[in-house]
Amino acid sequence: MKRVMVALGLMSIAVAGVAAQQKAAPAAKSYAPAKTAWGDPNLQGTYTDKDENGIPLERPNQFDGKRAEELEDSELADIIKERQARAVASAATIGGAAGADTGAGPVHWYEHYGARNSRPWMVVDPPDGKIPALTPAAQQRAAARFAARSSHGPADSYDDRSLYDQCITRGVVGSMLPVIYGNSFQIVQAPGYVAIRYEMIHETRVIPTDGRPHVAPKVRTYMGDARGRWEGNTLVVETTNFTDKTAIGVNGNGTFNSDALRLVERFTAMSPSAVEWRVTVNDPATWTQPWTFALTLTKDDSQGVFEYACHEGNYAMHNILSAARAEEQAGR
Repeated sequence: MKRVMVALGLMSIAVAGVAAQQKAAPAAKSYAPAKTAWGDPNLQGTYTDKDENGIPLERPNQFDGKRAEELEDSELADIIKERQARAVASAATIGGAAGADTGAGPVHWYEHYGARNSRPWMVVDPPDGKIPALTPAAQQRAAARFAARSSHGPADSYDDRSLYDQCITRGVVGSMLPVIYGNSFQIVQAPGYVAIRYEMIHETRVIPTDGRPHVAPKVRTYMGDARGRWEGNTLVVETTNFTDKTAIGVNGNGTFNSDALRLVERFTAMSPSAVEWRVTVNDPATWTQPWTFALTLTKDDSQGVFEYACHEGNYAMHNILSAARAEEQAGR
């Protein structure tokens, strides 16, 4: 069972992960995957990015002036060791002893211990490893959103909670950034289609690869309208037609995008067991320039996609709102 790891003994696992992390690095980009029966590169399988846990999106300030590829192997190993130690220490902070409930499930569900990171940070462009500045319009939107939420409580309405809290979506980017558990994905292919199934929030993206155009601009969804194509052995997925209700970040939190967002994802097989997921975020109404991040997905049949029993209108949302009303009545 995939979530049998418990907090006890995690430090020894973490240290072992440091020694193994270089072996887990993907092979050179010249790798050519097998073909499907209809001739497309075969990316099918179950993947996880649990080993990417702890990698920050942006370059930490301690590495100012350095590119990721300039770091020595020993430097990366030291970074990973430090991240693993923090993850193990957090078990006591968020859950205490093994099996304790954290509010997000018991500690033995967690998958972020012993992560064998493939890189020191995720942003690969701009070269400084930093997310570009927000546009003035985006700053105004953020200020207005903050002012609106500051004018009342955090649970006056379901609208005060994130789409993730409501068990609706984490958005395209948030659905694949690594978190403490639920980091499994399944890629399935058919002639003219690729489907990606996400463990968390149980969403599935069905991506046509037959050259059809995007739907009309008036059709807007949280996950957008995806169209795929093959560039050699790389699956390129361009997604448009977003709403302005989602954000770019872990679990769908972070900076809210505009409806002008255009995502370009590149799935490139690096070895029989590794695929690089590289994403370019282009939203001229939110960031002053496009930016790109990358991480590694590891094929692992033992990380099967579990049922994620969370849905819109679940008891969690009812209880959050009713508890807030009860506190108001009690004068707190």
